[in-house]
Amino acid sequence: MNVPAELKYTNEHEWIKIDTEASQEGKTIAIVGITDFAQGELGDLVYVEVDTVGEKIDKDEIFGTVEAVKTTSDLFMPVSGTVIEFNEELSESGGDNPAVINEDAYGAGWIIKIDLSDPTELDSLLSASEYEKLITT
Repeated sequence: MNVPAELKYTNEHEWIKIDTEASQEGKTIAIVGITDFAQGELGDLVYVEVDTVGEKIDKDEIFGTVEAVKTTSDLFMPVSGTVIEFNEELSESGGDNPAVINEDAYGAGWIIKIDLSDPTELDSLLSASEYEKLITT
């Protein structure tokens, strides 16, 4: 199972990492997606919906959904922040290729970028080793 050490994780199987290139003075930008474990459990993804771009979403609130052949699953914000971008590769009006999450969950398959409201909330998330324990027990 692929669990990159540099990421933070949620109990609901989202990952988050700071986008150091996009972050600037007074703004902390992060990239959010679902874990390799989550995409494996869901199976072939056929649709991703995020209609919260521009909205401030609190930690643990729903920011979108992913749909697989057999099920739909909510996407939860790992930390509070404003959704500033939805991955065009996933959107119907863009690449319309949700399967990229199955192929590259931690890279090209990212889902949203957010402007964090409170970067200290990152401290409440799971480390890679804590997440590995969650998915293997």
